[in-house]
Amino acid sequence: MEKKWLIPTPPGEESLHVAEEFCAAFKIPKLVADLLYRKGLRTVSEVQYFFSPSLQGLADPFLFPDMEKAVTRIITAIDNGERITIYGDYDVDGTTATALLYLGLKRLGAIIDFYIPHRMIDGYGLSLGSLDALRESGSSLIISVDCGVNALEEIIAINAMGMEIIITDHHNPKDELPPAYAIINPKLPGCPYPFEHLAGVGVAYKLLMAVYARKGLDDKDNTLKYMDLVAVGTIADIVPLTYENRIFASIGLQHLIEKKNLGLSALISISGMNQKTLDTTDIVFGIAPRINAAGRMGSAAISVELLISTDENKSAELAEIIERQNSLRQQEDQKTFFEACEIIEKKYKDLNQASCMVISSDDWHQGVIGIVASKLVEKYYRPVIMISFKDGFGSGSGRSVADFDLFEALKHTEHNLHSFGGHKYAVGLTIYQEYIDRFENELTRYVSENLRVEQIQPPMVIDNEIELYDINNTLLDAIERFAPFGPENNRPIFVSRKVAVASYPYNVGRNHLKLRVVKDGISLDLIGYNLGDYLPLLKKNSFIDIAYTLEYNRFGNKTTIQGKLRDLHFC
Repeated sequence: MEKKWLIPTPPGEESLHVAEEFCAAFKIPKLVADLLYRKGLRTVSEVQYFFSPSLQGLADPFLFPDMEKAVTRIITAIDNGERITIYGDYDVDGTTATALLYLGLKRLGAIIDFYIPHRMIDGYGLSLGSLDALRESGSSLIISVDCGVNALEEIIAINAMGMEIIITDHHNPKDELPPAYAIINPKLPGCPYPFEHLAGVGVAYKLLMAVYARKGLDDKDNTLKYMDLVAVGTIADIVPLTYENRIFASIGLQHLIEKKNLGLSALISISGMNQKTLDTTDIVFGIAPRINAAGRMGSAAISVELLISTDENKSAELAEIIERQNSLRQQEDQKTFFEACEIIEKKYKDLNQASCMVISSDDWHQGVIGIVASKLVEKYYRPVIMISFKDGFGSGSGRSVADFDLFEALKHTEHNLHSFGGHKYAVGLTIYQEYIDRFENELTRYVSENLRVEQIQPPMVIDNEIELYDINNTLLDAIERFAPFGPENNRPIFVSRKVAVASYPYNVGRNHLKLRVVKDGISLDLIGYNLGDYLPLLKKNSFIDIAYTLEYNRFGNKTTIQGKLRDLHFC
């Protein structure tokens, strides 16, 4: 689908002096200084802070209103020899948060175990079916990570069983909060914590650091010890890589490179990634899918076992198991995607009239529908909900488009649902089959009334228009200082107009487009992932406008600049 390019207005007069200061202070091209200005940076010290994320930028964990109460309860449990259970979600965010608190509290002498719900048996988050097992294990204190803020019924049951729970979560709360002992969540109404976009592992890390502070253990070594886990969970959860998340990602990636965690190192090794040059792309497309695969195809407990492993041989064995599960997950993904596309093409005869898409099947694996829903949004650019039914009860995953709040949409139709939760752009739900038609009708009506026409065309925010002769190592070296890249700090997207297609484009891999363009005697090699459908339309010497990012392509001992084609328009 052709994207709508959002071209920035040229910087005003007031930016010229600031850009000159940035150029002089950091020896960067004016083009890069303008990018910094557009990020809202106005002083040399702000840019220095942006270029050099450090621990000094982390906020006080005790700014969370319930933090003091939670810390006191945990320390009491440790001192009294009570059993603590970490209850985590089955995705990367949840498993890294579980491993973090398990390892961090065990070092303090805690009697501790963990519980990860089984996607097919327990469903999402805290489940009533798991509570008897927790009580029988002897746990008196449960600490949830990446879940729990909307588990009203389950937490009432926990209290009735004589256990207590501390919730750490980052999901949007509903109007009524559960009666937990303490709730640590930056999205709670009126929460004074200065950054609401922490991932679940970030919230868990804040709790651990608060416990360490009260025990007098908040030195630099302990503050950094589990930063690799925080980085993986944060990057994988696709939260904004700004403020504290940027610090976690930057420092944590360095710990990954230094092989601080045996389990993560084993997973990186078996996947064939270069551990010395790991970046956020490696996490999102390499590490995260593998960790997720365990929870999608079986039990995510094996992922936690990998992340807490202190034995190299065991780590290697667990990594091999997860690698096999990931291969199965990929096969299931592909099959489900093709089936979903067939259903959509038959069900929605006029795609232009479809404000959203709700599709279901009795044959889909619950573990892959979230991934496939994301791919369907990318293809059709509509909010998509996929539901997998078994014996009349469905588990669903939904993904949204830019600036449309799917979580809010579900709140307006929740009387049809058994349960739901999530974020603006990603939701999970359960539903009985007899309510599916009414749910779809009401959701479609709500989306039609609240999704603006201009939101239907996927937007692409362009950072600057440049010429090919602007591209050189000086420019790219300066851009690399913006890393780690991620949401709200993506690689800059450039546009170059009326470039000529040189030689003959061709496809590689799974529908990836390779081409070279030229203008003013300067050429640039490009690769466009999943853009192979453009190949029949591209003729040698024809002119196109291109939107692309820039990065180094390292092959053997040779390093060149390559463009990643994001979109193209025909002249």
